[in-house]
Amino acid sequence: MHRKKRKNGNAFALVEKDVFLRDRAMVRRYLPDILGKVLARIWIDVDFHDLFSKDPQGTLAENGVHLPENMYLEFQKPDADRPRIVVYERKPNSKFKVRVFYLQLVMMAGK
Repeated sequence: MHRKKRKNGNAFALVEKDVFLRDRAMVRRYLPDILGKVLARIWIDVDFHDLFSKDPQGTLAENGVHLPENMYLEFQKPDADRPRIVVYERKPNSKFKVRVFYLQLVMMAGK
């Protein structure tokens, strides 16, 4: 994973340094933790929620997370209580896509 130092320290930052995920293995290893932070931030930051729902990849890139060209995100159920982010991989020279994984916000209470 190639990293570049981020300019501003921010309590809501998704990553401390720019992260360049080069392949599926790196995406599966690092992106779930990052997207967990995305879901948490969506819950508390209306502006971030709006940006992410309109352009998930662009919002990640603006926040220092860069995906391989053959990977993309779908933000499903953006207005629901349990939004879901699905990561897909496009096959070369094809419209075929494969779901790599997804994360969904789930609220749990315990006693």
